[in-house]
Amino acid sequence: MSARLSVVDEMFLRTHRGWGTPIVMQGLWRTDGWVDATTLDALTAELARGPLGRRVVRPRIPGARPRFEPSSDAFPVEYSDIAAGSVLAWADEQGSLPVDPERGPGWRLACARPAEGGTVLSLVCSHVIADARGLAAAIAAALQGRPPSDPGGGAGAVADMWDATRLARRVTEGTARAVAGLAVSGSRRAELRRFLHVSGNASPGTLCHSPVSAVLDVDAEQWDAAAEQAGGTPNSLFLSVVAEAARRDGESRPLTISVPMDLRAGDDASGTTNSVAMVEVDVSPQDTVADVRAASRAAYSAPAMTSPAGFPEEMLQLVPDRVAHALTGNPGERDVLCSNIGPLPEALASVGGHRTTGIATRAVHPGVVTSRTRLSAYLSRFGGSYTLALESLDSPDRAALRERTESVLAGYGLTARGW
Repeated sequence: MSARLSVVDEMFLRTHRGWGTPIVMQGLWRTDGWVDATTLDALTAELARGPLGRRVVRPRIPGARPRFEPSSDAFPVEYSDIAAGSVLAWADEQGSLPVDPERGPGWRLACARPAEGGTVLSLVCSHVIADARGLAAAIAAALQGRPPSDPGGGAGAVADMWDATRLARRVTEGTARAVAGLAVSGSRRAELRRFLHVSGNASPGTLCHSPVSAVLDVDAEQWDAAAEQAGGTPNSLFLSVVAEAARRDGESRPLTISVPMDLRAGDDASGTTNSVAMVEVDVSPQDTVADVRAASRAAYSAPAMTSPAGFPEEMLQLVPDRVAHALTGNPGERDVLCSNIGPLPEALASVGGHRTTGIATRAVHPGVVTSRTRLSAYLSRFGGSYTLALESLDSPDRAALRERTESVLAGYGLTARGW
């Protein structure tokens, strides 16, 4: 992987610095027995020397991109005894604890002992360090004792000078092409005007609340069967369920769903690099799962959301955070976000000799969040279950969010088990 931050990495770094909605990744991992401290100390050491063990370093030469360098700093594991039924309340507390991708550590591991038995682990990391799939891959690597990946080099003033030169050339050449395109293309001029009109402005219907969350497990075979019966795929059923759960009573307009697409190459499937592009899918109340499948297929084949009018997105890496945020706001922010993380590594099936009974992966937004996105949803598959993790700015409490989603799932003949 490259040691230099990508455009997407720097977007998440700006949110850490206060420009935009803060985002951290969280993996929740339940086992059927008590995982001992010795096992967790060993796991922490492996995580620290693995792909999570890095921090962002500012360049010495202006115009160069920040880079990652290895960092073995780690928070000690925090232990808690929690009441029965309070796993998500505890998990939300863990998601609000600070992690720092620049000064480090950029991640933290915590352990809860629920009164009903077993162990719950929370692994939180800055979104700058890894996305959801990358977080799961980092745990799998730590459990298997795989050697740390090469951070990619690029340290020193000479490397910074070379990176600054290449970046400036790409931006200059790309900008020249974009300006030439504006001279001959009315559609590009209109696209740029629309972009400049909406950049930095709050979207209609912007919400400002403390998020509430819910996590539900659904039998994977039943989910797949329901999707097939409805003429869709497991992913289009996911989008349909979440859109219906997010829709307010009596609301008839289409909801726009922002859908991250994983751009990793096949040989980088286990990497932690943030490698996503965003597409959007509109879902109306009358749309079937088959309709959503067709709309999703069209969205995936269309160009992903990117910089307007052909201007190079790397421009954002050459301007101050304030300017970059004014130009982009919270990119990909729509009515709903649906992130299908996919199957999780089989290496997570046990820890310390104890069988895994559930895994959830999600992004969390600490504190009060201002966003147009009323419901964010994350779907992963492990063992015989799909796990649906939800975060809502539009629901009065956790129970209401869970009950609403269970009701929608029941309409497809699905029964959910809440965490």
